[in-house]
Amino acid sequence: MLSWLTNAWRVPELRRRVLFTALILAFYRLGSWIPAPGVDPQKVQDYLDQQSGTILSLLNIFSGGALSQFALFALGIMPYVTASIIMQLLTVVIPRLEQLQKEGEAGYAKINQYTRYSTVVLAALQALGYAYLFNRQGALPLNPGRIVLIVVSLAAGTTLLMWMGELITKRGIGNGISLLIFASILAQLPGGIRAWYNGGPTERLLFPIIALAIIVAVVFVQEGQRKIPIQYAKRVVGRRMTSGGSTYMPLRVNMAGVIPIIFAAAIMAFPPTVAQFFPATQTFVNDHFLPSDPLYILLQAFMIVIFTYFYTAVQFNPVDQADNLRKHGGYIPGIRPGPPTAQYLDRVLTRLTLPGALWLALVATLPTIAIRYGGFSQATSAALGGTSILIVVGVALDTMRQMESQMMMRHYEGFLR
Repeated sequence: MLSWLTNAWRVPELRRRVLFTALILAFYRLGSWIPAPGVDPQKVQDYLDQQSGTILSLLNIFSGGALSQFALFALGIMPYVTASIIMQLLTVVIPRLEQLQKEGEAGYAKINQYTRYSTVVLAALQALGYAYLFNRQGALPLNPGRIVLIVVSLAAGTTLLMWMGELITKRGIGNGISLLIFASILAQLPGGIRAWYNGGPTERLLFPIIALAIIVAVVFVQEGQRKIPIQYAKRVVGRRMTSGGSTYMPLRVNMAGVIPIIFAAAIMAFPPTVAQFFPATQTFVNDHFLPSDPLYILLQAFMIVIFTYFYTAVQFNPVDQADNLRKHGGYIPGIRPGPPTAQYLDRVLTRLTLPGALWLALVATLPTIAIRYGGFSQATSAALGGTSILIVVGVALDTMRQMESQMMMRHYEGFLR
C-alpha cells in the first residue's frame, strides 16, 4: 500500500487533483465554524444537545456539526441531495423530464440546471424553517431584517457548497458531493471516539469489534454484484460488418446506496420534530416514537426495505434495458429479446435486492439496538454507527477506484485487487 501511495504522489496530475480536493475540503470545514450573522452559537448548541433521536440530530451529522453552530454551511449539501432525489423521481412520472434524460449530454445539463434551481429554493425554505424553530425555542431572536439575512446567508452557503462539490468532481478526485458528506461525517469522528473512550467496559470492548464487522460487511456487499451474460450478434453497420462478442451486465446487490436509510430516518424522525410545535402531542410521540422502542426499530427496518425496492426500481428500468439490448443486437443466452428479457431482468433484480435491502435495514438499526441492549452511548453510536460507516466506506471505495483508474492509465501497478 505504501508503494502505491508513493507512486500516486509521483504522478503530477494526480498529485494536483488530490491537493485541490484537500484544499476545497479545508475551505468547507472552515465555513462550518463561521456563525451566521446575528446568531448565538451557544444557545443553538444547547438546544440541539437535547434533540437526540430527531431529524435535527441526523442533519447535524450530515452537516459536520455546522448546524449546532448555525454556521454559514449549517444546511450542508443535503438540500442538493434532496433536490437530486426529487428530480430523479420526477423523471419517472413527468414525460418531459424523461425525454430530456434520453437526449444525452444536453438533456442532462438541462436537468442539472433544474436541480440547481430546486436546491436554492429548498435551501431557502429549510433556512426559514430553522430560524422559526430556533426562535420558538428561545435560541434565536428574530426580526424581519435578521430573517432575510439568515435565509440569504444559509442559502448562499449551500449554493457555494454545490459549486465546490462540482469543482471537486471536475478538477479533483472522486465525486465532490459524496466527498463533502464524507468530510462531514469524519468531522464527528473525534467526538465519537471520545464518547467511546469514556464509555463503560462493555462498550470499550465490543464496539470496535462491531465496527470492524460492519466495515467488512459494507465492503463485501458494496462490491457484490450479479453478472448477467450478454451476447452480441454480428451486424452490418453501413458497409462494415461488426463482429459479435460476449460481455456481462453487472447488477449490484445494493444498487440504492444509502438513500433508503436517509428517507426512512427522515420520515421516522418527522413525528418527534413536529411534536415540538404541538406540545399536546408530545406525550403520545414520546411513548411510541422513541428510537430505542422495539416497534420503532421494526418500523424503520420495514421502511428501509420498502424504499430500497422503490429507489432501485427508479434507478434501473428493466424495460429500457431490454430495449437497449435489442437495439444494439444483444441478448441474454437462453432468453428471447424484448418482453421476456425485461421479465427476466426484473425477476433477477427483485431477488437480488432482497438481501441488499435486509442488509441496509440491519446496518441502520444496529446502532439503536446497541444503545438499547448493549449499553452503548448515544454519541458513540451516532458518530460511529452503521449509517456513517456505510457512507464513509462507500465513498472511500469509489474514490480509490477512481485513483486506481488514474494509476492504471499511466502504467502503474494498481492498489485494488
